[in-house]
Amino acid sequence: MDTKSLQIFVHLSQSLHFSKTALAMHVSPSTLSRLIQRLEDELGASLLIRDNRSVVLTDAGVAFKQFALQQIEQWELLKHSILKDTNELEGEINLYCSVTAAYSHLPPILERFRRNHPHVDIKLTTGDSAVAIEQVMQHQVDFAITAYPDNFPNRMHFIPLAEIPLSLIAPTIPCAVTKLITHSPIDWKHIPFILPEHGAIRRRFDTWFRSNKVGKPHIYAKVAGHEALISMVALGCGVGVAPDVVVENSPVRDRVQSLSYDGELASFNLGVCCYKNRLNEPLIEAFLNCVEA
Repeated sequence: MDTKSLQIFVHLSQSLHFSKTALAMHVSPSTLSRLIQRLEDELGASLLIRDNRSVVLTDAGVAFKQFALQQIEQWELLKHSILKDTNELEGEINLYCSVTAAYSHLPPILERFRRNHPHVDIKLTTGDSAVAIEQVMQHQVDFAITAYPDNFPNRMHFIPLAEIPLSLIAPTIPCAVTKLITHSPIDWKHIPFILPEHGAIRRRFDTWFRSNKVGKPHIYAKVAGHEALISMVALGCGVGVAPDVVVENSPVRDRVQSLSYDGELASFNLGVCCYKNRLNEPLIEAFLNCVEA
């Protein structure tokens, strides 16, 4: 039994999906199956009940998940306590953020961190910001840059970076959508919308749309990631809601326009989050110092 095996099991216990865990942890499905079988053989108990449709933890699996989380945490604490005795920090930190945040807010933080701690390796994963906190909570990354959610987990720590306004955007090319938005007032009930699948921005849109009291929105597509959403709007597929910073940094920003509207799409705080119980770890503390500098 090794730390990597424990990390893989923890991910599987949270995803409850062999293919997703195999992809996320960079192992083949057959290797993942053999790993679980080996753990079960060593423990002398079944950890999972699985069929073609679902994966469920057994009582032994629930107990082993807690054990695995504790062992991973103790291993990290041991490594970092040893590093305290050296002159320079070494090791690895893992970050998660959207593509836009990777070049709008992350570079100055990484520049300070690399200058102060050149022997620490940095791994960056980009993706949909709506799942950023989930990435931290599933122990896939140490930090995530994300919007502060309406229900922020108590065990998480958040450092704000910036307040981000939102805009309703529409295409500029001649199409059915541009014809619809020329009406005054705009008949929102018949506008096709391109929306995030979930997350803080989607909830802000839903709140705004309900305030218009025109029924349910006509959703043309749900998209993971605001960069892709803006591209679909630019192609004339519909009207979308996106953070201003993403629009400003988009390669198709000249092909979209901001719309005027009644009511308010509330802005959100963008920041860095991590687990509270890791704040005293040297690498975690060093990175957060660079965030707050």
